[in-house]
Amino acid sequence: MSALVFVDANVLVYARDAGDIRRQPLAQAWLEWLWAEQLGRTGTQVLSEYYVTVTRKLKPGLPEEQAWDDVEALMHWQPQPVDLATMQRARTIQARHRLSWGDALVVAAAREQGCSVLLTEDLQDGALIDGVRVRNPFSYSIQEASTETYGHNEGLRRKPRGDRS
Repeated sequence: MSALVFVDANVLVYARDAGDIRRQPLAQAWLEWLWAEQLGRTGTQVLSEYYVTVTRKLKPGLPEEQAWDDVEALMHWQPQPVDLATMQRARTIQARHRLSWGDALVVAAAREQGCSVLLTEDLQDGALIDGVRVRNPFSYSIQEASTETYGHNEGLRRKPRGDRS
């Protein structure tokens, strides 16, 4: 069984941030691998944050059409909506783990989608929150993820199905 991986907005933003020469290639590699293995998941809150960040805060920003094309492509990852169940789970997570509301919503969305891994640099790497393992994509390698996901290196022998960054 393959482990689904929930991707937070910061990873998506770094994949488009040409100004961050260290993180951009790592974020792009993660997204390529997740597309190739069909393991990527995200949430509507994440997509909204991504769109606003890359069009308004990133320097230079992306044109709105290009950012929207990214969002539409990521719709294939079946984004978790912020619905009542997700909000209730987020409130429980927030209270239990003393997280910010935004972080609790991300963890809740990952949990609602059945993801066992959350890629983000916003939370402590390795933390287990409500059954979701937090991984910092800039210190946790795709090799490690592949081993955990498949129990061996099968995932790295597969060829990517094209650039989706």
